[in-house]
Amino acid sequence: MSQTPARRAEAELTAFGLSLPETDIAPGFGTTRYMRVAGKGFAVFGDRGETADDFTLTVKLPISAEMASDLPFVRESRGWYKQHNWVIAHFGPDDDVFAELDTLKAWMRQSYVAVAPKRLGRMV
Repeated sequence: MSQTPARRAEAELTAFGLSLPETDIAPGFGTTRYMRVAGKGFAVFGDRGETADDFTLTVKLPISAEMASDLPFVRESRGWYKQHNWVIAHFGPDDDVFAELDTLKAWMRQSYVAVAPKRLGRMV
């Protein structure tokens, strides 16, 4: 059985995230997975009720959150997430997540730098 495009995209982004200094991945709440640096989350994979054909990535974008909110694959953040510049990228089964992989990697890098200790952020 082959992986869905959403799971292949998540695997590629996970590998990218793990290539950043001192990162790991941990289970989140329910079906989510957290990418962490020094024990602090900088990317969340998955969302409640997500199917194997869906892909969701939540990242902190202190520099480009407002601009990113205009993109068609970005869901509106609410509450604490919106107040702290977290952006939710969601792709359904008919969306081409691979067309946006470079953008998602850049967002993960920005989120990493925002959350990581300064000594690690300067390395990226």
